[in-house]
Formats: sequence, structure tokens, C-alpha cells
Amino acid sequence: MKRILVSCLENSANLHFEQIYNSLGIKNYEFVGIFDKKFGSPLYDSKEFSAMGFVEILPLIFKAKKAMNEMLKLARNCDKILLIDSPAFNLPFAKKLKENKINAEITYYILPQVWAWKQGRVAKVEAYCDNLASILPFDSQFYSRAAYVGHPLLDEIKFQKKDYAKNGILAFLPGSRKAEILRLMPVFRELAKNFKNERKILVVPQNLMSNLSEIYGDTSGFKISNDTPQTLFKSDFAFICSGTATLEAALIGTPFVLAYKAKSIDIFIAKMFVKIAHAGLANIMFDFMGKEPLNVELLQNDANAKNLMLAYQNADFSRFEKGAKILREYLKYGSAKNVAKILS
Repeated sequence: MKRILVSCLENSANLHFEQIYNSLGIKNYEFVGIFDKKFGSPLYDSKEFSAMGFVEILPLIFKAKKAMNEMLKLARNCDKILLIDSPAFNLPFAKKLKENKINAEITYYILPQVWAWKQGRVAKVEAYCDNLASILPFDSQFYSRAAYVGHPLLDEIKFQKKDYAKNGILAFLPGSRKAEILRLMPVFRELAKNFKNERKILVVPQNLMSNLSEIYGDTSGFKISNDTPQTLFKSDFAFICSGTATLEAALIGTPFVLAYKAKSIDIFIAKMFVKIAHAGLANIMFDFMGKEPLNVELLQNDANAKNLMLAYQNADFSRFEKGAKILREYLKYGSAKNVAKILS
């Protein structure tokens, strides 16, 4: 039985890891490290490391250092190592692995977004990792050794909207981290008052259900769902916090608007360093393809109920139908089987 060390800190990373986990055939593998408990008995549950922003991650630094030392001990008895996204943790960990002469092959899956900022990470990833498994076709413009393995969402989302007749369902996705949810939920509650007859569905990650009232506040005007893709597929329109869900909506073809609020200091730092024109993944891809943005993006003070309502009223549904086809052709295929081959 092969032993694979996995470093999977984010909720979205666990969703992508699940496809690899299923592709490998779990009877032949033992997984150790940091991941969701549904995949076995991790050293740490990935929920312990969920944070966002430049400031909010600081309290986790000491826990991260301890975790790296414990993970290093596990690595000595592993056949392969899989690092998924989270460069703030996984890059220093990859360096530690190499410095300690760990023999297991290291695969970095979902590469650091150096096209946005911190291009110095390219040299580090290529120095510390054996396999660079890219999920974005344009990663090869920045990494000399990146191999495009496909995109995980094409493994997870097999369906696409064909019928745009309105059914009165609206989706509200305020994010997957506590801080972003706390900032957007008051805006979404105010916005929801405009929709008297529509069914308003609030998408809540399964791992946050136990703290629903504490994190989301009053949800009495919403029906709760834990299934992002199906909720988006059924909805006429979606109001989405920046993140993976924006690309999910784009691939499904659901019209949406991106809304994002962050701490002022995070925005200040981002403006100093981030080199991209858009916040959402779909718009970033369209930019690399030389095309106009797919969706409206409302950031900070612009992310208010009035502007979100206008984005809904002015949405061009045919544009989103065409956009889904363009993105699917651009990304080509899913990634799980190709990553599983690297690890097998």
C-alpha cells in the first residue's frame, strides 16, 4: 500500500482533492497529513487553518510552524507528497522537505497565482517541487516546467444550463470564510428585501452548518443549501463573493455578479502588489484570452444592495450561455485522472 502525504488546507482544495482521492482507488493508498476528516484520520483537520487576508492569517503562523515539523516527520515514511494550493504554507513546507533531503516525489497541484503577484515564487516552486501540476492554461507563460493537467471543476461540474426561462430562484453565496461572510451577509439581507416572490437560496458550506447563526446571522428569509453546483444550475441569477464559486457559475452558465468586501488594509496591500485587472477567475481567464470581461465585479463600497440589484436587472443572459462554452473549450478537460497518474 502506497502512503501519500497530503497538504490540503482550504475548503475548495478539499473539494478538488476528493476527485483525486476517488480516481486513485482508496484501497491501494493511505493518506496522511492535513485534509478534511472525511478522507481518513488527518494529522490536522484542514478547518483549523482556514483564514483569509493578510492580517487574519497571522494568528495561524505558530500553528503552521508546528504542523510543518510534524508533517516533516510523516514525510520520511511516505512514497509521494501532494501539495494543493495554499502557497503561504505549502511553499515553506516544500523548502523544508528539500532541505531535509526527503526522497518522496513532491507534486504541487494548483500552482501559486504568480500571474497576479509574487512572481518570485516561480523560482521557489521549480526549485522545491518535482511535478508542477497546473490547472490554468496560461500558467505556462510564467512557469517553465508547468504541465497543464486540466481543471478540477470540469471533473465536478458535468452539466451546463440550456434553458434560461426564469423560475424565480436566486442564489446568494457570501463566501466560505467567516470574515468575508460577516461583511457580505448584511448587504445580501438588504438586497433580498427587493425580491418578494422569488425563492432565495443561501449556499452554506457543510463545514459551517454547525455555526450557522453565529456566522451568518439572521437567515430566516433564505432557504439553505450545501450544494453549490446544483443550486447555481437551478438559479436564474447568483450573487457571489469572489472565489471558486464565480468560476463554477461561469462554467454552468448561470448569470451572476461578483461582490467582494475586505479589510481596508488588505485592499491597500493588494493594490500595491496585485497586477491583474479583475478579481474573478472567469474574468481573469477572459482577459488572458483577449476577450471582454464576462461578469460585473463590485468591490468594497460598490458592493451594495443598489448596485447588486442593477447588475441583476441589466444581466445579459445570452452572454453567460456563450461564456460557459468558451470557458469549457479553453479548459478542455478535468484534472483528477491526470494528477492520479502522477501519484500512482
